[in-house]
Amino acid sequence: MKDFWSMGGYGLYVWGSYAVCAAVMLLEPWLARQRQRRALQAAARPIDEEI
Repeated sequence: MKDFWSMGGYGLYVWGSYAVCAAVMLLEPWLARQRQRRALQAAARPIDEEI
C-alpha cells in the first residue's frame, strides 16, 4: 500500500496534481455562478441615457 501512495517517488507530484485539479473543478462552477449573478444584476439595472 505504501508503494501505491508513494508512486515510485512521484507521489507528491501525482497526488498534488490531483488535489489542484479537484480544487479547480470545485472552484470553477462557483465562480461561474458568481459571474452569472453579477451579469444578471447588471442587466437588470436601468441604463443612464445622459450622453
